[in-house]
Amino acid sequence: MSAIILDVLPIFILILIGWVIVRSGLMASNVGEALSEFVFKIAVPLLLFRTIAEADFHGASPFRLWIVYFSGVAITWTAGHIAATRLFGRDERIGVLAGVSSAFANNIFIGLPLVERTVGDEGLVALSILLAVHLPVMMVAGTVLMEHAERKIAGKSDRSMVLVLRQIAVNLVRNPLVIGLAAGMAMHLSGLTMPTTVATVVGQIAGIAGPAALISLGMALERYGVSGNLGIASVTSSLKLLLLPGCVWAASHLLGLSPEWTAAIVLTSSVPTGVNAWLIANRFGVGHSLAASTITVTTALGAITVSLWAYFLGA
Repeated sequence: MSAIILDVLPIFILILIGWVIVRSGLMASNVGEALSEFVFKIAVPLLLFRTIAEADFHGASPFRLWIVYFSGVAITWTAGHIAATRLFGRDERIGVLAGVSSAFANNIFIGLPLVERTVGDEGLVALSILLAVHLPVMMVAGTVLMEHAERKIAGKSDRSMVLVLRQIAVNLVRNPLVIGLAAGMAMHLSGLTMPTTVATVVGQIAGIAGPAALISLGMALERYGVSGNLGIASVTSSLKLLLLPGCVWAASHLLGLSPEWTAAIVLTSSVPTGVNAWLIANRFGVGHSLAASTITVTTALGAITVSLWAYFLGA
């Protein structure tokens, strides 16, 4: 267990360092925003590009992995929605946001460095396959369900699904992560290899993706905090840190994923809630405090729960 803690703890220490940098006034929060932009638009896309381009898939199909992960997401999202609407008596919009907050893992800023450190290259391949569809699926589901909830409350008919999907598709085509994954797959399928100099530069930039992502996340946490809704946030946090990885682990064994792929997707499902929950709340102007509180609580408790899941998996 001590060895696992030594693997997991640096992940959360880097987040803490980012938080202390802003909290102490050493750097302004907008520096963290700039660092986050670099991570999201350059460093992580290059990491995904290199991982997919050089991956050996051993003929494995991605569909079992996707089914495993998203079955866990569906169960956890539903539980969060029911808890918010039935247990706490909130409206459908808060129900959707509770589902998002319970099931949207921070796979980019925490999952990637965690899996790279604890599972290795084989785990990164599994996570890259997941990331190829994770953002599109989650954002489409969150946007469609939130729009439906808003229009149901207002008594209006739903906006055309074609228009919703077209808007999301345009955003995804411009998404640097999607571009990095697509370019890596094109390189992989073509059989081409990068020239040595290019590979060295790509490797150096990709190598700083994890630490930079964690520090930038810590710098962003100052913006969130715990701002009310602590009761419902405690439930969504518990679902995120315990139920989602539990469901993913059970599905992994039912469908017979390899130990490395199982460890990778269970660990990434166990990480704190991603900032996308906040972005959806901000986009629709509802549930900011719930999203912020869930992000903060799951990040604060994540070092403990992720260590426990790593110990359970023998990672």
